[in-house]
Amino acid sequence: MSATPTRAPRVPQGERSRAMRQRLLEATIDCLVEHGWSGTSTTLVSRRAGVSRGAQLHHFPTKADLVLAAVDHLSETRRDDVLARIEGLPQGTRRTRAVLEVLAELFTGPLFAAALELWVAARTDETLKPAVSDLEARVGRAAHRQAVEALGVDESLPGNRELVQATLDLVRGLGLANTLTDDAARRARVLDQWAETLDASLRRSS
Repeated sequence: MSATPTRAPRVPQGERSRAMRQRLLEATIDCLVEHGWSGTSTTLVSRRAGVSRGAQLHHFPTKADLVLAAVDHLSETRRDDVLARIEGLPQGTRRTRAVLEVLAELFTGPLFAAALELWVAARTDETLKPAVSDLEARVGRAAHRQAVEALGVDESLPGNRELVQATLDLVRGLGLANTLTDDAARRARVLDQWAETLDASLRRSS
């Protein structure tokens, strides 16, 4: 007598929906990096994610909705990764340079390339601009908090907040320089010097 085949456990609808959403967001980042804003379409994303067009439209009715959600989601994930890395950094004289390396990586990977496409598109799109400005403000505040905590900075002391912001502006600029060519060697030299500048200039609480 043949055995009765066992059925695979049914995956709850909520879990299937979250998995589908995750695939869409990851596919969106991949498409932005490979094809840019103008070359990315909701049809291309849904095909790459293996999701039906109808299901994609249910979660994200427009291209802007999809791209904003993707960059926001990946920013959150990236911040979690950065926090985990910062926890394992050395203390003492080598810490500042190590922190700068981690912060610089925020602006040299696929997520930064995707966000850059979004920012450029928002410059001339009055519908997209407010949402991107809000997203950038939230991401910027989170990055600033991470830098303050990682560097052990007391922002109540004069000049410290400005030095942290200058650090983020610096690593963002270095990230832009890296979008067309591999700028790793020059970036390393700049960060070496900036680490010395920070250690000499940051006011430490007594």
